[in-house]
Amino acid sequence: MSDVASQAASSAMPRRRLLTPLNQRRLDNFRNNRRGYWSLWIFLACFVLTLGSEFIANDRPIIASYKGELLFPAIVDYPEAKFGGFLANTNYRDPFIASEIEANGWTIWPPVRFSYNTVDGYQPGSGATPPSWLLSRDEACARYPLGADDPGCNWGTYHWLGTDGEAHDVLARLLYGVRISILFGFTLTILSSIIGLLAGAVQGYFGGWIDLIFQRIIEIWTSVPALYLLLIVSSVIAPSFWVLLGILLLFSWVSLVGIVRAEFLRGRNFEYIAAARALGVSNMTIMFRHLLPNAMVATLTFMPFILSGSVVTLTSLDLLGLGLEVGTPSLGDLLFQGKENLQAPWLGLTGFFAIAILMTLLVFIGEAVRDAFDPRKAMA
Repeated sequence: MSDVASQAASSAMPRRRLLTPLNQRRLDNFRNNRRGYWSLWIFLACFVLTLGSEFIANDRPIIASYKGELLFPAIVDYPEAKFGGFLANTNYRDPFIASEIEANGWTIWPPVRFSYNTVDGYQPGSGATPPSWLLSRDEACARYPLGADDPGCNWGTYHWLGTDGEAHDVLARLLYGVRISILFGFTLTILSSIIGLLAGAVQGYFGGWIDLIFQRIIEIWTSVPALYLLLIVSSVIAPSFWVLLGILLLFSWVSLVGIVRAEFLRGRNFEYIAAARALGVSNMTIMFRHLLPNAMVATLTFMPFILSGSVVTLTSLDLLGLGLEVGTPSLGDLLFQGKENLQAPWLGLTGFFAIAILMTLLVFIGEAVRDAFDPRKAMA
């Protein structure tokens, strides 16, 4: 009877909410903004899709069976000696390797049989070639040994968005490029937000000489031309993902300092903050437990716009030749290819629509987040 009574009592007790009533209203306001709500889901779907780019566009099979052994070439680099060759890396599109595996097993290929750096020696022309669906089958398969009857010329080896000037598949480079751009933007946004939050919190909470000195340092630091610094560094150090991230992080954290500083300056004079000081609560506890949640409202509102700005910055630097290392797939490199191959409009159009759609989704998400945290709507 005691167990039954305890279960009845526990069921009668109100369950703890996962969200406070205020945050629940904010979430409802975000959902009511249908444009921003669906933009978030579309953006997440695109991001998750590009995370698995190796299983969508790759010059290696996803799964292969060879002489009774199950292999995973998409994620494991097998030497060619395993299939009777002698090279260190296996070219699964080589006719000898393909026939050897087919004779002794089977393969499951991704929908697009090209990676971002695969050079297609069978493309119908030299340089940038148009999408395969604009060509007849005889034209698309002209360089294959058996022409249109060659089994190697199939849906997986078509170039659905054409090729660039280096015979790389545009669709494959687009998938990998969007992934790099989003990951770079996310990393830069998170790191710069953390540094900006800490700097703004210290300035706003303590004020006085600390605030004054920090403000002068920020004014001097923001006057340093970031583009010239990038030119100097790129002439000394080979550009890479982490080098570029570190250089941009030196300047991007400043964008949130003013917002967080203003929130802490406003909140440090509240009565409950004075009561916490009177009770002997430490400054760190007051800053990060009592004041930081108020500052996070403005921070979360600006983060989608910071993310979109980070993606545009990387794209611009790649277009100017100051971004990632040569050969790295990116949206900026796709736009650069379009600029260098004006006779191939599909390159510029693909890059333009990709960056335009990505920025549109992020702006819609940012507007929805801003409306969700609007005090006039959240408190209604």
